[in-house]
Amino acid sequence: MNTATGLTFRDATGADVDALVALVESAYRGDASRAGWTTEADILDGQRTDPEGVLQVVEAPDSRLLVVERDGRIVACCQLEHRGTHAYFGMFAVSPTLQGAGLGKAVMAEAERQARTAWGATEMHMTVISVRDDLIGWYERRGYRRTGETTPFPYGDERFGIPRRPDLRFELLVKPLA
Repeated sequence: MNTATGLTFRDATGADVDALVALVESAYRGDASRAGWTTEADILDGQRTDPEGVLQVVEAPDSRLLVVERDGRIVACCQLEHRGTHAYFGMFAVSPTLQGAGLGKAVMAEAERQARTAWGATEMHMTVISVRDDLIGWYERRGYRRTGETTPFPYGDERFGIPRRPDLRFELLVKPLA
């Protein structure tokens, strides 16, 4: 329990999968996501994740899916994956109606702390859709830097959504964890 924020952090279990899929979808897809600023509704249709994908993260070795609760309700989540000297940060979602109030900052700070203490990670890596300038700017204000390294968006694989534009790719962002 983080008493300063009233948040509880714990590892996800299989019993959390449906609630986590609903949270991630609400933060990124469809009209409901427009309540927050992290929506991808203008660049992607379809799903952001599915129960099988979330369960894979929950059960993967060297991976954790952090569930963030406030008053017994899941309000955010993020994936941490141990990759040698660095950790990968992904599947980050904050309930759209709670965005903009510092919850994301608190979750990210705790994820970075856990990656340092649990695994000795010296860097955090993440990938962001390169056209998401507002989101990338938010991460830059938290100490992440653009690397210019990109990987293609998986066009044709609807598990990642249905692109509404032809120029999507992922860009690697990195932050030292001193």
